[in-house]
Amino acid sequence: MTDAQETAADTTLRTTGGAPPDDVDSAPIPLLEPREGVPPVVADAAALERVVAAFAAGSGPVAVDAERASGYRYGQRAYLVQLRREGAGTALIDPVGCPDLSALGEAVADAEWVLHAATQDLPCLREIGMAPTRLFDTELAGRLAGFARVGLGAMVENVLGYALEKGHSAVDWSTRPLPEPWLRYAALDVELLVDLRDALEAELARQGKLEWARQEFDAIASAPPAPPRKDPWRRTSGMHKVRRRRQMAVVRELWTARDLIAQRRDVSPGKVLGDAAIVEAALNMPPNAHALAALPGFGHRMSRKQLEQWQSAVDRAKALPDTELPQPGQPLTGPPPPRAWADKDPVAAARLSAARTAVSELAERLTMPQENLITPDTVRRLCWEPPKDPAPEAVAAILTAHGARPWQVEQVTPVLVKALTEASA
Repeated sequence: MTDAQETAADTTLRTTGGAPPDDVDSAPIPLLEPREGVPPVVADAAALERVVAAFAAGSGPVAVDAERASGYRYGQRAYLVQLRREGAGTALIDPVGCPDLSALGEAVADAEWVLHAATQDLPCLREIGMAPTRLFDTELAGRLAGFARVGLGAMVENVLGYALEKGHSAVDWSTRPLPEPWLRYAALDVELLVDLRDALEAELARQGKLEWARQEFDAIASAPPAPPRKDPWRRTSGMHKVRRRRQMAVVRELWTARDLIAQRRDVSPGKVLGDAAIVEAALNMPPNAHALAALPGFGHRMSRKQLEQWQSAVDRAKALPDTELPQPGQPLTGPPPPRAWADKDPVAAARLSAARTAVSELAERLTMPQENLITPDTVRRLCWEPPKDPAPEAVAAILTAHGARPWQVEQVTPVLVKALTEASA
């Protein structure tokens, strides 16, 4: 970035909750090149060792980003990691050539990591040995500050006055070698991340929300990895059409067969067989491969061997004894769906309606999304099994038990106590 651009950034900070101030009407400045140019990709141990030393000697927060190949490859592994730190510059690291970045993670372990939408990148970063102890999430900060658009490009434009080119966000990052325009895009993603962090911190402090944000960031950094999803086949798109248990077994068999093939070939499952095709097979229960080929998603460019492979999965589901068929739905671990409350417990339904209205009104006053103020699941659980006496201490204890942070408990407890009391009366 040139000196003129840096001066422009200082004079065009837009930290008014997502809307530029009245006296700023200039067009955003296109950000086309990283300050020090596009760095070479680090893909071997010697180059990685130099990067580790440089970032260990750097100062201040570390901007971190990762690029995946969602929709192209199996899983969510990182195919490029970008970092930037004062005194170290920008580094682009290839996790295929350098699959263990634990030394780099240790070198910046004491620094605050700045990420945008941290929960998306942290799982793939942990897989290669990188996990922060402290972080600042610029997307979450934008939500708490009341910005209407919190994508990185929108935030950089609204807050700093720069326009980022975002045309390569959905490309296949497993491509090797990575094209120069993609690398430039990747380097620019961390170019202004620390500047954005500083501006958002100032805005959160101005709104009295900085401590709230810090509690949210600490919760993200300390959260354990998500456990494996139970019965992931149930999330097949279109599953709501499948109602009979035998049909559900077909979905399960086809989903499992597809997943094994996708994992072996290292491609996205959707490239092996679409969800819509799986559901069609379950609904139609084809008797043979010829009938299967007539269904949408199976006949086009599919070999006889492939058709027989999918038909075998259908036949396995047909042959299962009734005792091994999946049960409809998943065992409930909490309240029933809200749509059923009016029939099951009209009083609880009234509590939920009152609580939702109260939370919505409070979120509007605080200019933030309701789900960031308090999770909808926490509100449902409180309303389904409220304390006998909805005193503030009792309500606060339930919210805390369900994972609400102290700032959330402080803000929502009074309005929820009032809602529960009035609804019960």
